[in-house]
Amino acid sequence: MNTIHIVSIIISLALFTVVIDFIRRGLLKEKYSVLWLALISAVMVLSVWKGLLDRIAGLVGVAYPPSLLFLVAFLFVILILLHFSVVISVLTERNKALTQEVALLKEAVMEVEKGARPGRGKDNN
Repeated sequence: MNTIHIVSIIISLALFTVVIDFIRRGLLKEKYSVLWLALISAVMVLSVWKGLLDRIAGLVGVAYPPSLLFLVAFLFVILILLHFSVVISVLTERNKALTQEVALLKEAVMEVEKGARPGRGKDNN
């Protein structure tokens, strides 16, 4: 087995351990961990099954098959970044809407408080 294969297996196992630990401790939600676990699984399968890696590298036209591992990992990271960009965009819009709603509610509460103070009512003018 090639040194790059051993290194990629060790890195995959370490990442798998970290992701599972993050899920266990509640630092990473399950729905976000799916992409990470898919990345780790793909790299692990390609690292262990050298014949598959060689075949796919030949089909894609990659001259050095172990570099395909890094290409696969890089593409998955790009997908993860795209996914998180979408999530951040949605959360930004929700945050903006919530901020506007809180401001309107705060203004309404202030108006109610003004009207409820003694000496400020309609009858006391």
